[in-house]
Amino acid sequence: MVGILIILVFVIAGVLTGLNISVPYSYSQYMAVAILACLDSVFGALSANMDNKFKMNIFISGFLGNAIIAVFLVFIGIKLNVDIYLAAVILFGGRIINNFATIRRQVISKIEEKRNSLNKSKNFSN
Repeated sequence: MVGILIILVFVIAGVLTGLNISVPYSYSQYMAVAILACLDSVFGALSANMDNKFKMNIFISGFLGNAIIAVFLVFIGIKLNVDIYLAAVILFGGRIINNFATIRRQVISKIEEKRNSLNKSKNFSN
């Protein structure tokens, strides 16, 4: 749980920093894809935490590795004059949506479990 709190603190710090820094247009593709890669890692970490499978070293390596690969794809795409970064956008966008769906299902099932256990305890007390 401590790992998730650390991640949330850094996400908040990143958002606050991003609100106060302007990125030149020439770097906008790099930043957009890197942010998507990092968000993919954060949502993956939240999903893994809910499954009790979260490991900080896997998160950090994925966070940095995804960002580096995404930026490299943008760089190669710019050099080849091909929009390769769109592949990364589609991939990371799909994974973010997939991880969010997993998190949503887990949260709903936990809420339903609590509701069912409360209903059972009320039935036993009557």
